[in-house]
Amino acid sequence: MIYAVIMAGGSGTRFWPRSTQENPKQFLKLFGDRTMIQSTVDRLKGFIPEERSMVVTNERYVEKVGAQLPGIPPSFVIGEPVARNTAPCIAAAAQILFNKDPGAVMVVLPADHHVLNDATFRSLLAGATETAMEEQSLVTVGIRPDRPETGYGYIRYNRSAQVKAGSHEAYEVKNFTEKPGRDEAMAFLESGDYLWNSGMFIWKAETILEAFRLYQPDIYDKLGYLKSEKVTQDDLTRFYTSCPSISVDYGIMEKASKVHVLPGDFGWSDVGSWKTVYTLAEKNGLSNCISASKTSVQNSRGNLIHSESNKIISLVGVENMAVVETEDAILVCNLDHSQDVKKVVEHLKGRPDLKKYL
Repeated sequence: MIYAVIMAGGSGTRFWPRSTQENPKQFLKLFGDRTMIQSTVDRLKGFIPEERSMVVTNERYVEKVGAQLPGIPPSFVIGEPVARNTAPCIAAAAQILFNKDPGAVMVVLPADHHVLNDATFRSLLAGATETAMEEQSLVTVGIRPDRPETGYGYIRYNRSAQVKAGSHEAYEVKNFTEKPGRDEAMAFLESGDYLWNSGMFIWKAETILEAFRLYQPDIYDKLGYLKSEKVTQDDLTRFYTSCPSISVDYGIMEKASKVHVLPGDFGWSDVGSWKTVYTLAEKNGLSNCISASKTSVQNSRGNLIHSESNKIISLVGVENMAVVETEDAILVCNLDHSQDVKKVVEHLKGRPDLKKYL
């Protein structure tokens, strides 16, 4: 059977002050009435039911996941005792699913992405699962680039080496490239041979476990801790604390010999900053995106305003700003510099008197 594995362990530092250690980005309502993680599960309906969805998250968020996603079995909410990046996360999920169902196919998705066309997205995933089963391949989803983006990794694919993937086509991957410089990104865009790396993966549990045996034997050996019928939190602690911190891209995908990619065009965004939220959200006639009960906006356009209090938020003569107010913090930044919000978080981490605001 097909299972979803939703990676929800991130801290969302670029979304401070709304995203905090107690309530990170994936649990926020940034678009509409559903949180990011709820929307991730929602868009799989009709393809993968909630009872076959697994969430891998930080141990401290297990109860929060259960509250937001009550349809997911408690045994499928995996609490990581320490953060070890995506390779140990995926290895653990694969082993636990393999214990339950040796024929399991995994659709691995980040919890905090935004998709506009759910039907096209599900159709692409269906094609990807066919490829994963028929080709015994590691499959990923690539996004057709529309600009020379330097914030994403890239996938180079062979446009003449393709296989049928449902109503789509899957292509052999030549190589992966980490985040490029501006000139290199422009060359990638112009060549037509590159896709953005979305961080979504599809494979049989058996196939990815074999890849770990070949390319990450240290992690594979530690999976012995997770081979019991009922994996306990102590088992997870032994596994995670003995694993290196490494991404599945670097640890597996860049080394594997049989990798396919399906190019996707379904209105995807990784929602990486407040500027991305501004771009995707609804705006008024002056291009302001407002989520606040009381505002007075004078001669100002192109701004994002969010307030969680009854205070009136007033803007006068400003453009391209984010003003984000929570109970105990206020962020004011130029939207073009919203990636740098993570620097504020790093500064607060280094200040014992300010850590409480994280």
